Amino acid sequence: MNLKELSLGHSAVITKVGGEGALRQHFLDMGVIPGAEITVVKYAPLGDPIELQIHGYELTLRLSEAEKIEVKEIEERQNKHERITQIDSSEHPGLGEDGRYHNPTEGEKLPENTILTFALVGNQNCGKTTLFNKLTGANQHVGNFPGVTVDRKDGPIIDYPWTLVTDLPGIYSMSPYSSEEIVSRNFVIEDKPKAIINIVDAMNIERNLYLTMQLLEMNIPMVIALNMMDEVRGNNGSIDINKMEALLGVPVVPISAAKNEGVAELVRHAIHIASYQEKPIPQDFCQKTDHGGAIHRAIHAVESIIEDHAERADIPLRFATTKLIEGDKLIAEKLGLDDNETKTIEHTILQMENEGGMDRSAAIADMRYDFIERVCEQTVVKPTESKERIRSEKIDKVLTGKWTAIPFFIIIMGITFILTFNVIGPFFQDILAAGIDMLKEAVDGWMVKEGVNIAIRELIIKGVFEGVGSVVSFLPIVVTLFFFLSIMEDSGYIARVAFFMDKLLRRIGLSGRSIVPLLIGFGCTVPAVMSTRTLPSRRDRRMTILLTPFMSCTAKVPIYAFFVNAFFPRRGGLIMTGLYILGIVVGILVALVYKNTFFKGEAVPFVMELPNYRMPGFKNVTQLLWEKAKDFLTKAFSIIFLATICVWFLQSFDMHLNFISDSSTSIMATISGLLVPIFVPLGLGDWRVVTSLISGFIAKESVVSTMEILFADGIESALTTVTAATLLVFSLLYTPCVAAIASIKRELGAKYAICVVLWQCGVAWIVALAVRFIMIALG
Repeated sequence: MNLKELSLGHSAVITKVGGEGALRQHFLDMGVIPGAEITVVKYAPLGDPIELQIHGYELTLRLSEAEKIEVKEIEERQNKHERITQIDSSEHPGLGEDGRYHNPTEGEKLPENTILTFALVGNQNCGKTTLFNKLTGANQHVGNFPGVTVDRKDGPIIDYPWTLVTDLPGIYSMSPYSSEEIVSRNFVIEDKPKAIINIVDAMNIERNLYLTMQLLEMNIPMVIALNMMDEVRGNNGSIDINKMEALLGVPVVPISAAKNEGVAELVRHAIHIASYQEKPIPQDFCQKTDHGGAIHRAIHAVESIIEDHAERADIPLRFATTKLIEGDKLIAEKLGLDDNETKTIEHTILQMENEGGMDRSAAIADMRYDFIERVCEQTVVKPTESKERIRSEKIDKVLTGKWTAIPFFIIIMGITFILTFNVIGPFFQDILAAGIDMLKEAVDGWMVKEGVNIAIRELIIKGVFEGVGSVVSFLPIVVTLFFFLSIMEDSGYIARVAFFMDKLLRRIGLSGRSIVPLLIGFGCTVPAVMSTRTLPSRRDRRMTILLTPFMSCTAKVPIYAFFVNAFFPRRGGLIMTGLYILGIVVGILVALVYKNTFFKGEAVPFVMELPNYRMPGFKNVTQLLWEKAKDFLTKAFSIIFLATICVWFLQSFDMHLNFISDSSTSIMATISGLLVPIFVPLGLGDWRVVTSLISGFIAKESVVSTMEILFADGIESALTTVTAATLLVFSLLYTPCVAAIASIKRELGAKYAICVVLWQCGVAWIVALAVRFIMIALG
């Protein structure tokens, strides 16, 4: 039978892992290996995906992926993961202790002026961000890894200015499955940090040590930060640090990053091993008795063949060997083996598969988990079922329940939007806008007093303060929205949302993780685009970004209200609701077009851990808000500023570059006149309408203010009910504002940003024309 057929609450032992390529390797790296015992915990409210328990943690898979895993049902789980019952040695008193283990046979101290670079590596949800913030404080630089939109954070350790810690993305292995894993692996191999700080979740130690074993193969000085030890002790567990250090060959420091316990000792260890370049003592993870010694023989045989190639490619030998056996094509390319060597290695691997009874990838994964099991058997006093897990199960009965998950999600997002866009956001937005207005009046008064040229004065007041200021005033909304999102993400709720929304979004070519950016798009496209960075797939990230502009943002509400009051005063609620529904329907149709043309293929496989619910860290949240605010101001501001100046110039000068007060003779009016023929089929052949729409490119609210200026006699005298409806639909769907386009350029590049402007305008024109014909036909 396959895993899809296993009933709810039943357990089984995995007999075969199907699939191929990177996805199958990802399964194996997550512990889905032959011989592992697995239990079906629950189904998502819509019946897909499913939540499983394996190696002591919760994992989600789609039914289509579960179908590829063959299992044999068992009455109850047989592998009790026996552990020691007590630790004999009392040398290690607990958090903040002095470490014991170092490799005295390796290394000599680096020159005093050497910058000590560290890679901070760990699984997702292991407290890595918290530790990074404790290590570096507010002194962080946020950028991108070269060639990708994966965030890169760097910062010196507090009180150690000659150090630099790079916070690598949360990953489960060094296999090239996601862009995050490729980035992390390339950083360690190519940038060659002086040392690695590997943070491990002590409450989920088996799965976390899988990544540790691959890092040990890198042969780079390393210290293990055994995090959440306070939870281990609070649940009557313990770990023999001395024994674990001896078995792994590197220093191990128990810490609680959230409570800042043991961090100072971790820093002292990290600086010592980096300064003296104390590499891990080589460990032979494969035992001669495992699978008849087949894996052991294969590894050592391949090592002897590729040793000189690995040295030339500057790749650690043991890491290159295991990755080559797994079938890692990127490593094979870097090694540059000739045909004879490749054939010999392939013959060796096939012999290992025949003798060991397990395919190559599964054999290596099994070897690693066997070693981890031996380490845990000798060092871990197993904690009782954690209070955090019991609490999470109780919360999940409501937040991921079959009948309650989606209603509670709607309630939570509704409260978030109300507080963001109606209460907290506008409150601070008004304060910021008032401050900008006060500064504008003060500067204007000073320029009048000093007799500054009228053109320069208009540039600064209308171009900078009114144009840029109107966009900058959105900063409180962006920060407020990310405040709530960071709380939901840090607490573990966002992972649950992706879990129960996956089936719905998969029908339009996306995964469940895309739901949050799309929902944020109803508030503001800028933070929606920025939030797509959490998506693991480049395909899904691009597709989600291109769909967010179809979600009607709150900045368009003044346009809707303006036309509803003028033309449809008795049908306001119906018209507003209809516009939002129309935006969603068009978005779905466009998504289906994307799915079958530009973004063919299925959404990224849904293999994800469901962490325990945790209280978000105050410092983590505030640090994220600072980063988002800085990103919004520094990255988008320059483009917004340039665009605003351009629009001001076009509205303030005529074709002979004379400064004018009547915009009807401006360059903008001339350009609008050239564009009027495009809008004639829509019944909008008025340069004033076109000018208003162009001004909406700076900020959607500008559409209304521009119309009020240009249509002095009232908009009702220039438009009919049909043309008003057509203009409403066009405003709903045409290009997002310059701040949103700046964000899209930041994430996808200038080509995509330009395409979004043209594509949105084209879709808006087609849909608006269809609405016009329908209304005319209906009379």
